[in-house]
Amino acid sequence: MTRPEPRRRVTLADIARACGVSPATVSLVLGGSPVVAAQTRRRVEAEIRRQGYVYNRSAANLRRKISTSVALVVNDLSNPFVAEFAAGVDEALAAAGCVMLLGSSGESVERQRAVLASLVEHGPAGVILTPADGTRADDLRPVVGLHTPLLLFNREVADGDWDYLGADNAAGARLATEHLLAQGHRRIAFFGGSRTSSSFRQRADGYRTALADAGVTPEPQWVVECPPTRVAASLATSALFARDPAPTAVVAYNDGVAFGLMMGLRARNIAPGRDFAITGFDDTPEACAQVPALTTLATAPRALGRQAVDIVLARGRAPDAPQRTTIAAVHLVERDSSLTYAHAPDDRGTRTSAPRPRDRSEPA
Repeated sequence: MTRPEPRRRVTLADIARACGVSPATVSLVLGGSPVVAAQTRRRVEAEIRRQGYVYNRSAANLRRKISTSVALVVNDLSNPFVAEFAAGVDEALAAAGCVMLLGSSGESVERQRAVLASLVEHGPAGVILTPADGTRADDLRPVVGLHTPLLLFNREVADGDWDYLGADNAAGARLATEHLLAQGHRRIAFFGGSRTSSSFRQRADGYRTALADAGVTPEPQWVVECPPTRVAASLATSALFARDPAPTAVVAYNDGVAFGLMMGLRARNIAPGRDFAITGFDDTPEACAQVPALTTLATAPRALGRQAVDIVLARGRAPDAPQRTTIAAVHLVERDSSLTYAHAPDDRGTRTSAPRPRDRSEPA
């Protein structure tokens, strides 16, 4: 069987020849220039549709020495925080007349390298990157190069000299821990994430600082690492109850981890928000729809997405400006998942310090 010849790409010159106009006129039509007569414009547009011409934006950008795209590479597309952030990036780019080139590393440094290399070939005006876990500066420099603006979001990279935007991780985790302490909890765990991530280390530091200020020394087993997803968190829930004293409350690494922990607790017949207190981090849209509704740190991810675009485009206009680090404030949103003690009066109507939640799958 004879293999068919590949179809030749339709060029701007083909459209110009069919319409009896110059390639420059076709280019003006594609660019929306008002100087082309209406009748000519309609004829060119009809021929473009007939031949199926696809505008080569990358080539046009090279000719004009500008770019109308920004690349966004994230670590986990399934994370609702990431989705909200990406929506903010897209909104800001649309307002600036640009488009978003989207890629995902899936937490793989090798995959991240391949995705970045592919997207940088399109000549974006900049790259916004949530680094994969374990990313080093040497993983990024060869693929991004010296002339493409790069903004790191949410996770820092050691020895990197790029702009950075992130939430105030340490302050947020400290607020969450102080909130649980105020409810009467003393056995408070930090749950989820990996110590190889800068955001984990910063949030864990905020948690430890709040406990130290309250005179509480956490047990080593109260810091539980796991991938920051709800499935992994659900499976890791048993680690909280492997030894006594077990915690009565958790500062979760992010909302997804908190949701997974709720699942894991219910599997052990422990009711979140009644028997066990939980806080999240991010305030994703799902947080207020959970049962119980999740107490969490609001980070305004869409606003961060818009801010990221401003920063990366500004870097393109001023490539020699000093490196910029932007830390966005967060605030605690109190909901039902964390108020177990405050809402558990004893027979005299006073607040009590409940014993550790018993795994109801165990004998009494």
